[in-house]
Amino acid sequence: MSYTKGLQEVGDGLYAYLQPDGGWGWSNAGLIVDGDSTLLVDTLYDLTLTEQMLRAMRDAVPAAARIDTLVNTHANGDHCYGNQLLAGSRIVASERTAEQMTELPPAAMTALLEQAPEMGELGAFFLDCFGAFDFRGIELLLPEETFSGELAMQVGDRELELIEVGPAHSRGDTLVHDPAGRVLFSGDILFSQAHPIAWAGPVSNWIAACERILALDVEVIVPGHGPLAGPAAVRELKAYFEYLYTEARARHAEGMTPLEAARSLSLDRWADWGESERLVVNIANIYRELSGDEEPLNQLAAFEQMAELARSR
Repeated sequence: MSYTKGLQEVGDGLYAYLQPDGGWGWSNAGLIVDGDSTLLVDTLYDLTLTEQMLRAMRDAVPAAARIDTLVNTHANGDHCYGNQLLAGSRIVASERTAEQMTELPPAAMTALLEQAPEMGELGAFFLDCFGAFDFRGIELLLPEETFSGELAMQVGDRELELIEVGPAHSRGDTLVHDPAGRVLFSGDILFSQAHPIAWAGPVSNWIAACERILALDVEVIVPGHGPLAGPAAVRELKAYFEYLYTEARARHAEGMTPLEAARSLSLDRWADWGESERLVVNIANIYRELSGDEEPLNQLAAFEQMAELARSR
């Protein structure tokens, strides 16, 4: 299937909404329909983008005129900041996702964008990542129903599985699995053809999440970012993290900083993946695990290191 913006049918009553190029903030979403019953997987980063998506869904799928249920796969704003346009729908997320959603409100993103021109190279990097989005006027609508572990859901006669696999990318990452359709909406457990970013970790949990996906009988995976994929992409992601573990362990023993380690890695096999600056965050996450450091990752420091790595490449 082509990687173009908009709605694509990936199975009977199963749709992906894709946003190329899949980089920072350009997330995917999904729609599941059975008869008049509907479930939306994630909203987008701002209200304009989310309204464009909902309009495209309504135009293509009449049942989408009313979204019964919204599932947020995790707490990052590019998967939930559009929630307020689904007022009246049942909103479901993992308990840890719901807790994390309050930590970076849209108003904080607005303030950061306003301050970015005065923040030097870090501000320039921040604008490169997020300057295309408009966070003004967003009032974050939080999930009213939460779960831990797994949750069975119905969309009409269609049976779905919500499977919590975080903490990995975020604290409460959730997969949305349609067993009959053999389709999986992975959230940001899969960045297709791009470097992932382990904000939460540990990375060993992310490897376990890959193994969990590979144990499912799925044919099509709608990733959180990037083009549609299949199990081969998950095997490649697992290999990426396993490689990073080996290389990071050696560099940690040598006393390299995460930034020094990231600069030393060639990553030939994954050289064409986007957002290579995220490598330093993934290595830092592995370092924290190796050191037994349980302090949450400092996101400002992480962006400073990514900006520095991006400048040097």
